[in-house]
Amino acid sequence: MLSNIKFIRQSLELHLFFTRIMKEHSFFLQIGFTQRDSNLIQQANTFRMEFDMLLAEVISLSNGIVSQSVLQSGEVVTPYTLQAEMASAYFTGVAIPTCLTDSEMRLMGNGQAKSNPMLEQRVFMMNERAMQLVTGLINFKTKLLSDVLSCRVFTANYPLLIDHILREAHFYFMLISRLQNHEEIDLEKEAYEQEAFWNRIMAEHSKFIRGLLDPTENELIKTAENFGNEFDKLTQEAIEAMNKTIPLARVTEDSLEETVKIREFKKQGTQGLIECKIKSIIIPLLGDHTLREANHYLRLLKIFSKDIQ
Repeated sequence: MLSNIKFIRQSLELHLFFTRIMKEHSFFLQIGFTQRDSNLIQQANTFRMEFDMLLAEVISLSNGIVSQSVLQSGEVVTPYTLQAEMASAYFTGVAIPTCLTDSEMRLMGNGQAKSNPMLEQRVFMMNERAMQLVTGLINFKTKLLSDVLSCRVFTANYPLLIDHILREAHFYFMLISRLQNHEEIDLEKEAYEQEAFWNRIMAEHSKFIRGLLDPTENELIKTAENFGNEFDKLTQEAIEAMNKTIPLARVTEDSLEETVKIREFKKQGTQGLIECKIKSIIIPLLGDHTLREANHYLRLLKIFSKDIQ
């Protein structure tokens, strides 16, 4: 059973990362619809604002509670998040509350919090609220994907991207459920699941980037293509490791090496988008979004690498 202190800390750390991811998913969906589907624009906007409010509550409880390693990993915010939000708000006219980013940048880590029954109850209720909100977003994404595939709705977002963010929402929901049940994490089992999941995510990021770059950006397209191929292989290797056909430690080592490389690619790409040095149809916040996911995965891989060798 997960201790009360770990339950509080791990819940807050999970939400600091994933609540921002979910609100940005809602934003990406919102700006991808045509005016014909103003009702879908409004629904996506409502989800975005609901996650903004949830994130504000998470931030208010996190100071001095969450681990310094999480805050320093670049998975909560990066040096580019604020600029990416400002640029994306300018391009779309959507009012992105950058005050949340300012607040996150001022958070102090500790991870040595004492047991607090009142805080534990508040976090438990927050988890319940998050599960309800994520369930609503899952239903929205599921119907949208069905409508797009049957040509009832047009969106500027790839069907694979909708499926991609749907899987992330399911993954988030599963992790909250485990915390609510106070499940102790089996690190080796966790490594199998996380590496299979995130290697696929990294592969798809590469493919989205490739497809959203201007056709004249030949070198960047080639680099993105190579990353897509490499992470496709790593995804398959992680699945084979789950089936005990190859050692997990080898997959972790290879995944770590490749994730360091793609993190640098995304970092340079996000900076290039903000500075208007890359020709593309990539909204700057999408670049920072994928960078934060790489940072999150890199932190996990470093834990797995140290503990399962």
